[in-house]
Order: sequence, then C-alpha cells, then structure tokens
Amino acid sequence: MTTVSMTVNGKAVSAEAAPDTLLSDFIRESLALTGTHVGCDTSQCGACVVMVDGSSIKSCSILVVQAEGAKVTTIEGLASDGELHPMQKAFHENHALQCGFCTPGMMISAIDLVNKNPDLSEADIRHGLEGNICRCTGYHNIVKAVQAAAAEMKG
Repeated sequence: MTTVSMTVNGKAVSAEAAPDTLLSDFIRESLALTGTHVGCDTSQCGACVVMVDGSSIKSCSILVVQAEGAKVTTIEGLASDGELHPMQKAFHENHALQCGFCTPGMMISAIDLVNKNPDLSEADIRHGLEGNICRCTGYHNIVKAVQAAAAEMKG
C-alpha cells in the first residue's frame, strides 16, 4: 500500500491505495464519489472520464499513483455554489440523457472539448465525443446540449 495525495473537486485528499489501483476505482471506492462510472474496464466506453489537471482522461486507463499531486475534477465537482455547470444545465434542458450511465463521462469530455474550442461544429462535437458511448440516445440531443453549453460558456 502507498499513500496517494491529490486535490479532488477542490479538496485535498490523501488515502492508502495499492500501487496497481486504477484512478476510477480509487475515486469510487476510497473517496465514495460514485458519479464516475465504470462501464467497460477497457478504456472504450468513456463512462469513467474525469478531468486531471484540466484535461479529460479515462480514469480506468491510469493508475492512482500516476495522479499523485494532480487536480482531479469529477462530475460531483462541476456545480459551484449550488449552481449547475452550464454543461449540466444544457444536458437537462436539451433532454440529452436517458439512463444517465454515460452522462458524467460525456459531460466531462464535452467540457474539455468546449474549453479547447468554443466554436465547434456539429461534426466537431460528434468527432470529439467518439470515445464516449451512449447506448440509449441517438446522440442528437447530446450534440444540441454541447452546442448550447458552448454558447453559454463562451459568454
């Protein structure tokens, strides 16, 4: 076991973990932040996406020790002062979710996408979210939500 320390959703955390623990498992099991979902364990579905030092990453693809000292943001850390993040609002207002399993990873990926380029075309959004699988929707409302959030995030 080793002690791992990082900042998660703005709070310093430190916990014991085996060196081979995945970041996704650490977030869910050690920190009890269950909004980060694990769908495939093979880095294919995107349900486990979190922000690490400002970039989206599939948390099932890195070990927790690789995130030592990092700033990690999960879906639980998006809202601020009781206000939903623009992406959360847009997903709600545009009916961009059904079962919700893919939603946390989809939102985190979409935020990173918009942060990198707020002037995204529909094709850019669809291409940028290729690593996130949703088995319930046809992606149409997800694209609409990302476009709406991008407009609000741009100001």
